[in-house]
Amino acid sequence: MELKFSKYQGTGNDFVIVDAIAETKLNLELLSHSVAKMCDRRFGIGADGLIIIKQHKDYDFEMIYYNSDGKLSSMCGNGGRCIVHFAYSKSYIQERCRFLAVDGEHIAVASNTEVDLKMSDVSTVSKDGSAYVLDTGSPHYVFKSEIPKDEDFIHEARQIRYGEKYGAKGINVNCIELNEEGDLYVLTYERGVEDITYSCGTGVVAATIAHAIESGDEKDFQSSIITKGGRLSVRGKKSIRGFEELWLRGPARLVFEGTVTLQSAHLDFPKLH
Repeated sequence: MELKFSKYQGTGNDFVIVDAIAETKLNLELLSHSVAKMCDRRFGIGADGLIIIKQHKDYDFEMIYYNSDGKLSSMCGNGGRCIVHFAYSKSYIQERCRFLAVDGEHIAVASNTEVDLKMSDVSTVSKDGSAYVLDTGSPHYVFKSEIPKDEDFIHEARQIRYGEKYGAKGINVNCIELNEEGDLYVLTYERGVEDITYSCGTGVVAATIAHAIESGDEKDFQSSIITKGGRLSVRGKKSIRGFEELWLRGPARLVFEGTVTLQSAHLDFPKLH
């Protein structure tokens, strides 16, 4: 099966996007078995995950997200921003849209260069020692420390991610540090990718909330976040129900488009247009 795809990135968090709106006869079962091969950075296209955009009778579209390990995943914030930009570029949506993801409804506002995405509300935040644990569409563990070297952070993050406390599902792990200019630096280890990613949208939101609690500035907050792949911003507010009006904003970029040949046991190298 010949499959058209678009390669996108949002602050270095990169995705293969497959258009099931245009490709009405897409074999989703065959595609699901090919996700890990397509995301492989040596033998495939290379990506942190794969996103399918589908029609939905009640929303502008539906987002289906796979991690690079080939498994269906929880919400991906940067992936959500990229799929909105893709839909905007194809004229599937106007500037403002509503779409359905695994964690429910999302609202987004798109431009040619940026996407502002409304994230899920967060009702509870718990503590694990000095770390914060919360779900922003995906579960996150956030601790404050001087940002370590990558290899040291990976080792520490894997002890937490695979630890007995968080079970078979595991948890995403984030280290945060406030720099002298007041920017929050975030380093994230993502389950499903099983490595540091250049940026994690749900992780950035989790880190912002944890920092707001830590600093006592929870009522109305807005943070500039620095990740390995660039800068994002998060705004939100605290209410009696938890944290609401959480918006993740940042760039989304088309990298290239191409086609791959999907077969039951083999994936050819991409043939670029």
